This record gives sequence, C-alpha cells and structure tokens, in this order.
Amino acid sequence: MIDVSEYFVVAFILIGAFFGVVTAIGLIRLPDLYTRTHAASKSATLGVMSVLIGALLFFITEEGMFNSRIVLGIFFVLITAPVGGHLIARAAYNTGVKLAPETVQDDLAKKEELESKKNSSGD
Repeated sequence: MIDVSEYFVVAFILIGAFFGVVTAIGLIRLPDLYTRTHAASKSATLGVMSVLIGALLFFITEEGMFNSRIVLGIFFVLITAPVGGHLIARAAYNTGVKLAPETVQDDLAKKEELESKKNSSGD
C-alpha cells in the first residue's frame, strides 16, 4: 500500500520536472537575453527547489533520516540563482546588449539619462 508521503514526494518531483521543462521552453522561445535570464533564474530555481524538497521528503519518510546537505542545497539555490541571473542581466545591459524590439519600457535608460545630466551640470 502506498503511503500519503509518497504522493507528496512524487508531486514535488513532478512539479520540479514541469518547471524544468518550462525553463527549457523559455530559454528556446524567448526573444532576448534578458527574458531568457528571467526564465532561467526564476523557473529553474523553483524547479530545482521542488525536486530537492521531494528528495528531502523521501529521505525523511522512507529512510528515516534528515539530510542536511539537501537543506543546504535548497538554501544555496534559493539565494544564488536569482542573484546570478540579475548580475548576468545587469552586466549584459552595461555592455550594450540590445533589448528585444517588443520591449515596452527601459527603466535603466531613464536612470542613466538622469545620472548623465546630473554629472554634466555638476562639472
């Protein structure tokens, strides 16, 4: 007989696999680096964390042991993946990678204009 905990383990792993597929589709279909970075950092983070939570639940319920390495993996993925995606997108913007033609708003361009006006009037 299947325990309820096995359903939760399978559900978390399937959710993680689904978000992994969403990440792959986003990386292929989205138009520019910025939206691809968004897909890679957000949905991949959720997918990996779901799989790790499923593995953690499996080890707790089936093996009867708490695996602290999985908890550390969840923590580090939660912290580093969105920050890394943000830094890659910011570095691409600062080096001049163009936005997609469909882009409606560029907030950083307005900020750079204000800073350049401020610096030129202060000289």
